[in-house]
Amino acid sequence: MSKGFLAQGSFTTTEKRQNIKMKLGIAGLCLAIFIALLSAFWISRSPPVPTAIADFKAPFVFGRFSIPEDNPLTEEAFQLGRRLFYDPMLSGDNSMSCATCHQQERAFTDGQPVALGHGGKELAFNSMSLANLLWGPRRFFWDGRSPTLEHQALQPLINPDEMQQPLDELVRELKSAPEYPEMFWKAYGEVSEENVARALATFMRMLISANSKYDRYLRGELRLSPQEEHGRKLFMAHPDVKVSLRGGNCIDCHSQFVTAGFSDGWDGFINNGLDAEQNLGRGLEAVTGDILDRGKFKTPTLRNIAVTGPYMHDGRFATLSEVLTHYNSGIQFSDTLSPLILEADNTVVDPIAAHGLGLAPKEVDAIIAFLHTLTDEAFLTEPKFSSPFEEETQ
Repeated sequence: MSKGFLAQGSFTTTEKRQNIKMKLGIAGLCLAIFIALLSAFWISRSPPVPTAIADFKAPFVFGRFSIPEDNPLTEEAFQLGRRLFYDPMLSGDNSMSCATCHQQERAFTDGQPVALGHGGKELAFNSMSLANLLWGPRRFFWDGRSPTLEHQALQPLINPDEMQQPLDELVRELKSAPEYPEMFWKAYGEVSEENVARALATFMRMLISANSKYDRYLRGELRLSPQEEHGRKLFMAHPDVKVSLRGGNCIDCHSQFVTAGFSDGWDGFINNGLDAEQNLGRGLEAVTGDILDRGKFKTPTLRNIAVTGPYMHDGRFATLSEVLTHYNSGIQFSDTLSPLILEADNTVVDPIAAHGLGLAPKEVDAIIAFLHTLTDEAFLTEPKFSSPFEEETQ
């Protein structure tokens, strides 16, 4: 009787256990599939569309500019780049940030003759200002070795004499930091070497200085003092003794002085008579391999020039007065000396004999007074360009 009943539908204890195991197995498989699908969704989700920088307004007098198609100006990229710029995590031993050599109160220079790298090691060149890089140039560093701002942004990090940071290690550190994965996801979608470069480049492109006394003069908001106006006219004039035109010859090399220099090719790299032939540094020659480029260095911006000393690629001049003394009476001849420098003289008709501008002391003082009108005090203290870490500790 009992056997027949079991044969018609009842289960033994063993069969019941097997049935339960099977059901649990199916449930576990379904749960695993659900988790896998959920994980795949989050991994493959598209980042939000970055927002354009709301208050971006390019000064019309600065001219045209170009932005890489693969690195548009967005608020998310700017904020990410700003944080990276001030973060010592970008150096191998976490002791230096980009801001170590590019300090806002000095118009993003450091006040040293030459930059100091890892362990205080003296580097080859003076730290350049970062103002108004959006308007050029096409080549970066004093010797032009970087073709884009994105390329330039990573060079100090990987240089063994500067920040000593292997990029693969940096990416791992950024991925494990509490705030960076989300910031990268919102700006670019992922943490990568390329996106570190893009973010830093975006921040630097947005370091716009456009509210100096000279800017306000260009907008018709004020007048320059008589001395400043005299200096402006000298700055803009190429001297010509034959027609009694006195000038400082500045505009010949600094034609884009309100922005960041020349934007085309190798324009803006000149030998400005710092050294005689036997003492010439390689300069641009180190990049092009052309001996005719020996002694040629990048023409820097004059924006905020009064606060960016020492001056020249090697920081040899401590003051603007020393700079003007060089151009006035200290030009050294060499085979690659710029003709624009060679022929500029207010006293000598024969350009071959020229060795300086020959300006009177009052003319020198006037040019220096004009250069001071290029200082943008608001730029030096603008909160959106300052360290986000200081904001977080306040």
